[in-house]
Amino acid sequence: MTANYIDPGALMRVKSLELRARMIMEGFWKGLHRSPFHGFSVEFSEYRPYSRGDDPRFLDWKVMARSDRAFIKKFEDETNLRAHFLLDRSQSMTYGSDGYTKQEYAATLAATLSFFLMGQNDAVGLTTFDRKVDQHVPARNRPGQLRRLMLQLEKAPAGKSTDLGAAMKGLHELIRKRSLIILISDLLAPLEELEKQIGYLAAGGHDLVIFQIMDRQELDFNFEKAAHYRDTETGRDLFIEPNIARASYLDRLNAHLESVINLAGRHGVNYQLVPTDEPLERVLFDFVSRRTS
Repeated sequence: MTANYIDPGALMRVKSLELRARMIMEGFWKGLHRSPFHGFSVEFSEYRPYSRGDDPRFLDWKVMARSDRAFIKKFEDETNLRAHFLLDRSQSMTYGSDGYTKQEYAATLAATLSFFLMGQNDAVGLTTFDRKVDQHVPARNRPGQLRRLMLQLEKAPAGKSTDLGAAMKGLHELIRKRSLIILISDLLAPLEELEKQIGYLAAGGHDLVIFQIMDRQELDFNFEKAAHYRDTETGRDLFIEPNIARASYLDRLNAHLESVINLAGRHGVNYQLVPTDEPLERVLFDFVSRRTS
């Protein structure tokens, strides 16, 4: 995809979340037009080939007459996707080193993907969490749904620490029909319970995508001066000398990231690490290309 990406820092200075999402979508479509993917359909087909055992009453005879091939009109459950965002609203998501926070970036990503999916006539819902499920908007595709999602996404984080397992368990209890579940979080929490709940969701036929949102400074730890830091989730004050702490921090972070990658691989979860300086058009393009490949 070749395009002039919008710098995330400039994008986040746009106050309206809805306008940010529309700007990303406009850049995405322009880039898609210029890319090698130009011409591929991102719309789901309304038909599938007739298979032995299908009820012939559902054959589309008009299509058959035009193409001399037998096609079955898909049922609603086959044509429309139910997508549900699970968005981390804990205090660790309020960190940001470049004028905007992980939470603002994550909300913009969820808003953009909501625009895209609802444009495909898919139903979209949203659940926010910290130590437990906070707000829940059931997946719908009807007038006013996008605005309801935007209002929830614009809310500032109110929680403290994160419990990924409890959030996934709560979502499992709320969602009965098979869905695409998109978890957006920094995943800075123990993974054991999360893995168990992901296993339950995958066994239930849900399709899972994880976007791990991390600030560039969290990934590189390029701090230079010793200073007092406050843990946003525990409130603890820590004095850190970066030159001494850097190697140990990066070792622990990389081990944690490797654990997330392995967890995703074991359960067939589509995982992507997303630094907050990554252009959102590129993140959207990667999402679409994976879903249509």
